[in-house]
Amino acid sequence: MSNLTMLFLLLSLFASSPLGIIKLSSCSEVHTNVKCIHTEREALLSFKKGLTDPSCRLSSWVSGDCCQWRGIECNNKSYPVTKLDLRNAGLGGKINASLIHLKYVNYLDLSENDFIGIQIPEFFGMLENLIYLNLSSASFSGRILPHLGNLSSLIHLDLKDNGDFSPLYSRNMDWLSGLSSLKYLDMTGVNFSGVEADWLQAVNTLPSLLELHLSYCTIPYDFVNLRNIEDLDLGFNHKISDQLPSFFGIFCKLKTLDLSMNNFSGSVDSFLGNFSTSLNNSMESLDLSSNRLAGKIPDSLGRLGSLTKLILDSNSFPGSIPSSIGNLSSLQLFSLSENEMNGTIPESLGQLSKLVSLNLELNSWEGVIIEAHLMNLTRLENFAVTIDKNQSLIFNVTYDWVPPFKLKDLELEGELPHHWNDSQFPMVVDIAYNNLSGKIPNSMGFLNSLEVLVLSNNNLYGEIPSSLRNCSLWSIDLGGNYLSRNLPSWIGSHVLMLHLRSNLFSGIIPRQWCNLPSLHILDLAQNNLYGGILDCLDNLTALIYGYNNSYFGVYEYQEETILVTKGQELLYGRILGLVSSIDLSGNHLTGEIPNELSRLIKLGTVNLSINLLTGNIPRSIGILRWLESLDLSKNSLSGPIPKSLSSLTFLAYLNLSFNNLVGKITSGNQLQTLNDASIYKGNPSLCGSPLPTKCPGDETFDGPTITSGSVDDKQDGDDYERLWFYVSIGLGFVVGFWSVCCTLLVKKSWRHWYFQLCDDIKDRISLIIALKVVHLKRKFGLEKN
Repeated sequence: MSNLTMLFLLLSLFASSPLGIIKLSSCSEVHTNVKCIHTEREALLSFKKGLTDPSCRLSSWVSGDCCQWRGIECNNKSYPVTKLDLRNAGLGGKINASLIHLKYVNYLDLSENDFIGIQIPEFFGMLENLIYLNLSSASFSGRILPHLGNLSSLIHLDLKDNGDFSPLYSRNMDWLSGLSSLKYLDMTGVNFSGVEADWLQAVNTLPSLLELHLSYCTIPYDFVNLRNIEDLDLGFNHKISDQLPSFFGIFCKLKTLDLSMNNFSGSVDSFLGNFSTSLNNSMESLDLSSNRLAGKIPDSLGRLGSLTKLILDSNSFPGSIPSSIGNLSSLQLFSLSENEMNGTIPESLGQLSKLVSLNLELNSWEGVIIEAHLMNLTRLENFAVTIDKNQSLIFNVTYDWVPPFKLKDLELEGELPHHWNDSQFPMVVDIAYNNLSGKIPNSMGFLNSLEVLVLSNNNLYGEIPSSLRNCSLWSIDLGGNYLSRNLPSWIGSHVLMLHLRSNLFSGIIPRQWCNLPSLHILDLAQNNLYGGILDCLDNLTALIYGYNNSYFGVYEYQEETILVTKGQELLYGRILGLVSSIDLSGNHLTGEIPNELSRLIKLGTVNLSINLLTGNIPRSIGILRWLESLDLSKNSLSGPIPKSLSSLTFLAYLNLSFNNLVGKITSGNQLQTLNDASIYKGNPSLCGSPLPTKCPGDETFDGPTITSGSVDDKQDGDDYERLWFYVSIGLGFVVGFWSVCCTLLVKKSWRHWYFQLCDDIKDRISLIIALKVVHLKRKFGLEKN
């Protein structure tokens, strides 16, 4: 056997193995045989019956083993249910008392649901093994019943911000004394207006309490000794209106104190003095903003050596910053905006080498800022100071001075300002990629001139305020937050981009959105939307006839956003106006893909993956001639792959995996370049290239053929292969022939060498023939003497 034959056999053997790859799993799948207790399974099913579940979050609650249900965890030894986690599930309805049969449950989370104003069930007080209870932002209302005080094992209790209905309220706080194990208590937004002035006496009976949040509670003023508290939030309680209590300083373990948005008045001298003299002072964060505090900031501030965050905004502090500020070596955020400061900025400020954010704006500073003020601020990223014509603050640095820091766009974390008004005329508000929390304030609706709103990638929650309808919004980017409730139906008709991906929105896509003729980017991916895809999409005329993209270049502002296309996240900036995209992936959408989608011929990206879509892929999908990326994976689509798909000449990315598609994979044109088998995997009834499964009638070289199927399909395949065979031969001949001939025509020396070679070969052949003739004549005696 020749070496060439051996090489051919080896290559054939390698090619017979799919991809020539052996894949070893890095981990093994774990199988458990946990079986839940029968009575607990029945209790959970009864609980499910009382609920409304529009997002089908509880769709797995049907099989026999409740320990495998979504949101349920069991003890893997004795099998009782220990954890019920249904946060942000879109649930409503009533809560069945059958949950009392979950005798060993220790973790219950029903937060971020919508129970439409029902009272917290009384029987929750009978779940005596609970150590974690979270009912926040779930629209509970009414009185907090004292039965919760029976949960002596409870460590974490969260009842904050329970929606737009009548808030939770409490007339008696004695029930707290039974929560002897409690370490975390958050009752933000609970109405305590009827509680007696000694309400904190009940809190003081909690020996283990470390963190207490009581903002927005309208609590009466009466502080007591909470020696073990580490984190205390009493912000936004306007009923507190008195001098700052000096005895806060004896809270030796207090690390975080928030007294913002109250009506405290007077001086902070004795208040800070007591903190600074505490031997075990561990204060790390202090927020006294938005009060009525006055008087100079005392030198004793410099003795709070553990501070990392100091916020004194919106008070009436006069004078200068004390030079002792330089002693706060751990300080990272210092904000003193909107006061009456009218003195100098001390050079000692430059000693704060860990400072990241410094806000001194809206004061009346005097004096000179020199290089010494800033030379050690190597970590500074955000610096704000207001200078107007009435101030005498001067920056005096040499012309070649290089700052030791590199400022980023202003980032001051926390909540958005609550007081926007019509005297402000911003056209663009872009505060993306920060640590903003809280809700979008209703007052932003006063910004009539606002055209671009970018608040993406923060920690905002709640719903989009309807007051924004008063703005002139062209572009809305709120992606990457925790915004919830229904999508707003009031979106203006001139909106070009609507980017709301990666939030907690639920409900259906508003039908009013079909009346957005300018819309060309719609991204609702990774939410909790349900219902069908709108069948009126063909009203989005910008995706049919094109649109005027000049908007994205005005105001010397360049908007940027991240879109998922071609299977990856891409940042779009300058060419954002040229992008046409619809991304509804990662939701709970049902029904069929509407044929109207095929009429949006300007679309470049369509992503409907990871939903519950059924029916066929529209046969007219090939009309989308500009389509570059199509992802329909992980649905329940059925039927054949439309032949029109092969006419998408710009298609660069396709994913149809994990559906119920059937028949032969469409081929030809652009689809010939998309030959990755993963495009079609998870469709057991699909066949044909690039899948290893042969279709009926396909011929193979290494085994018998499947005899059933269409003769026409087989004939078409043979004709196609025969055509390419002859085309390949023709191209090979043309390339080979003309590569030689062209060379000889151009290169004279090669031409002479070539013809000389031909003459030599001709002479040699003639000589060999003559010799052979002579030899034969001699052999047969034909040669004449």
